[in-house]
Amino acid sequence: MQLKDQAAIVTGGASGLGAATARKLAAQGAKVAVCDLNTKLAESVAAEIGGVAVVCDVADVASAEAAIATASKAHGPARVLVNCAGIGVAKRVVGRDGPMPLADFDRVIRVNLIGSFNMLRLAAAEMAKLEPLSTGERGVVISTASVAAYDGQIGQSAYSASKGGIVAMTLPIARELAQFGIRVLTIAPGLFLTPLLGGLPQEAQDSLAAAIPFPHRLGQPEEFASLALHMIDNPYLNGEVVRLDAALRMAPR
Repeated sequence: MQLKDQAAIVTGGASGLGAATARKLAAQGAKVAVCDLNTKLAESVAAEIGGVAVVCDVADVASAEAAIATASKAHGPARVLVNCAGIGVAKRVVGRDGPMPLADFDRVIRVNLIGSFNMLRLAAAEMAKLEPLSTGERGVVISTASVAAYDGQIGQSAYSASKGGIVAMTLPIARELAQFGIRVLTIAPGLFLTPLLGGLPQEAQDSLAAAIPFPHRLGQPEEFASLALHMIDNPYLNGEVVRLDAALRMAPR
């Protein structure tokens, strides 16, 4: 799909992987809606790329519906959705204070898994109404999983479950939406230099990078964004989950 003048939505677009993706999409001529709970950062990124900032809680039905409507009013119905919104909470199932509070597990599942599905279902419903492009496509949805979906570490039960759910739903949804010419894909990144890891001391960052086979460094958000752009551009990529991790396989802890 050629991105020039096409409308796109990026959740979690105010920072990290989402902001890098929003910038790459805009550089290709897309009209980007930067969706995030952080209004100030979203407005900053949107101003930088000539897009629109949209406040959105992806796990909330009304908020997500309003975000899709706001983005559509600004740029027209989106042909591209990139789900980057997510949270990570490290907590043991049974810790010093007893069992993990169920609310902690529920929150991660709601934001990462249900939030991704929520935005996907709403965006896909709008894409299905569009006229197909010359390729027969009506849209592309890319979600963000994690290598934790495959080899999650101790303390990552909620995070791994949420990302594993994203991996598992990619193929069946791609098969279902094929009738509309909507492709569905997922990227499973490894250790990337996002604001979360960027806040760690340099020694800790170096230690994490040392475990990565090649190249021996943390991933750059721009590398995630480049893969997202290739997925959008390549019409034969569909129903696939791509690990972007420099051959990393995480240890138990």
